[in-house]
Formats: sequence, structure tokens, C-alpha cells
Amino acid sequence: GNKLYELMLGKSMTYTCGYWKKAKNLDDAQTAKLDLVCKKIGLKNGDRVLDIGCGWGGFMKYAAEHYGARCVGITVSTEQVERGRNLTNGLDVEFRLQDYRDIPEENEFDHVVSLGMFEHVGYKNYAQFMNIVKRTLKPTGLFLLQTIGGNYSSRGNDPWIEKYIFPNSMLPSVK
Repeated sequence: GNKLYELMLGKSMTYTCGYWKKAKNLDDAQTAKLDLVCKKIGLKNGDRVLDIGCGWGGFMKYAAEHYGARCVGITVSTEQVERGRNLTNGLDVEFRLQDYRDIPEENEFDHVVSLGMFEHVGYKNYAQFMNIVKRTLKPTGLFLLQTIGGNYSSRGNDPWIEKYIFPNSMLPSVK
């Protein structure tokens, strides 16, 4: 359910690390991170953005409100879709309840972002994930991937993290 996340994620409901350079609290750090993502991809008014693993839509809400983006978000969580639709009501934001592997070949997004979802992809699916990003982006589009990473390559997860934090996850390495 959403109650736990409401208590620990701040008002943006963004489940990834914040950007603390000038922030004084979690909400400021999350807003700074969302703005940094928008700037890094060169987001402009009217740009179409695909958010793979969009969660409750915090990035899409920010991008639509502050940059005039048109956003499509993919998640496998019914709870996230329901709450996200309420949070983004009236904005040019669409939630799709689907697996990223079922994204159709559209090639019409100016940008693709994936913030904190790649840890759940697994090394066997890395190539497929990247091919989906490639086929959904316009030829001049930009992709931004934010993930927790490790310094060493691995094909499994720490048993404690596997059991209590991220079942079936794996931290990608720099390699």
C-alpha cells in the first residue's frame, strides 16, 4: 500500500535519491533532482517523455507542471497508477499499467527517463531494456537512466537485500 511510502518519500512520492547540493530538506532535494533531470535531457514545452517505472508519477507531474511536457508513464503497480492519476489530474500525463517489455514500438518520444527502476530489470534483461529505449526514442532523443549501482559485477543480490528490501533485484555495475 501507499501509507508507508507517504511517510518516507516526501510530498513528491519520488522513490529515488534526491539532489542535496543546495537542499535543506527531503522535499527540496527531490524537487532539485526532478529539475536536474529535466535540465539534463533538455526538456522543452511540448516534448513527449516516456517514464519507464514511473511510480506515482512524481517526475511526470513535475515535468508537466514546470516544463509543459507531455508524459506517458509505465508501472506494474495498480496502487501507483490509481494514486498517480489523482496526483496528476488535469495535466498531460498518462499512466499505463503494463510491463516495460510490453511497450509498443512507437519511436515517438523526445526523451525516455527511468529513475530507480533499472535495479529490478536484471542482467539477463539489460539488452532488451536498452533496445526498448532505443526503439521508443526519436533519433535525436535523449535517455536518462538513474540507478543504484555497484563497483563490482554480480549476477545476484545480497541475501538480506533480496529478502527484505528488493526481492528479485540486482544492482548493475559500471561495467
